[in-house]
Amino acid sequence: MTAEQLISFARGAPSLDIVDVEGLKAAAARAFDADPAGVTAYGTSVGYLPLRKWIADKHNVSPDQVIVTNGSLQADAFLFGHLVKPGDDVVVEKPTYDRTLLNLQNLGAKVHQVTVQPDGIDVEELRALLESGVRPKLAHIIPNYQNPAGVTLSEEKRRVLLALAEQYEFIIFEDDPYVDIRFRGEPLPSMLSLDSNSLVVHASSFTKTVCPGVRVGYLVGPAALIDAIAKKATNLYISPGMVSEAIVHQFCVSGDIEESVQTVSAALGERARVLAESIRKHIPGATFTEPDGGYFLWVDLPSDVDVDKLFPAAMKKGVAVVKGSDFLLEGGKSSLRLAYSAVTVDQIDEGVRRIAEAIEEVRG
Repeated sequence: MTAEQLISFARGAPSLDIVDVEGLKAAAARAFDADPAGVTAYGTSVGYLPLRKWIADKHNVSPDQVIVTNGSLQADAFLFGHLVKPGDDVVVEKPTYDRTLLNLQNLGAKVHQVTVQPDGIDVEELRALLESGVRPKLAHIIPNYQNPAGVTLSEEKRRVLLALAEQYEFIIFEDDPYVDIRFRGEPLPSMLSLDSNSLVVHASSFTKTVCPGVRVGYLVGPAALIDAIAKKATNLYISPGMVSEAIVHQFCVSGDIEESVQTVSAALGERARVLAESIRKHIPGATFTEPDGGYFLWVDLPSDVDVDKLFPAAMKKGVAVVKGSDFLLEGGKSSLRLAYSAVTVDQIDEGVRRIAEAIEEVRG
């Protein structure tokens, strides 16, 4: 099966046709023209200072509450490495991003998964866990168009989480790289914006709104925490990539980012709708929550479908998927995460049809 024939629902990345390559080229030229010394120098561990200020203004915080990193995954790693010690209790969603699970396990954390419902994490299940005596160092939450489940945390649950964090003294890590890719419904306030007690550390990224190749993410949190992480970042790499951060800054201040967000959101909204229609048509018995934004749709297949068998069968038919079990400490044996970001509309129905054929094979 050649690369041209493969239809991939595996990777959470935008297809090239919705990346503003010309806008990025122009932003790169402007970055070198406007600040050649800043672009070509080492810089500082908190990132390219004009971009840091732009991010601070976006979130209505002071610049000393922001550190810009090489992608949001590095922001995650910095925060986890700073806060989590071996044996510490940590709460994550069930399911959650596979690399979050891996990173926390590598740190020796005791990970507790709390069920995700159609309106976000089950706060009553979390409350019961806390009442049982578990005292987490942090709770990792992906509030908007969650990876992998595609669901959005309701405003009511955001407020309940903040109250629980205050009562039980844990940090909410609001991991929010998908927030701007919304194609249905109204935006909800971030937990960072609702927080008056320095309980929330917020992370986001330009991967989903600009392109993955820039590798620019960031953390927003209490100034003392950001300063401590910045000192560790200095020792690790002196500074992140000034060139890519300066390009992103120019892309943002020019207003190109708003146009890029609109382009990506419109394209992904159509892809998500077509994917949902195709699943209903080709895979009867599958259940899922249609996302309001983001990159992913989580599908629970009939219980007699084993995704460990389905995965290689689908690959043989030229379609790539990700097993639900990758996002869970246990379970997910009949679930898939389907990313609709990198597939064009004309590929989606054919891809789902191939999955349906593979399902019939593994059932037989």
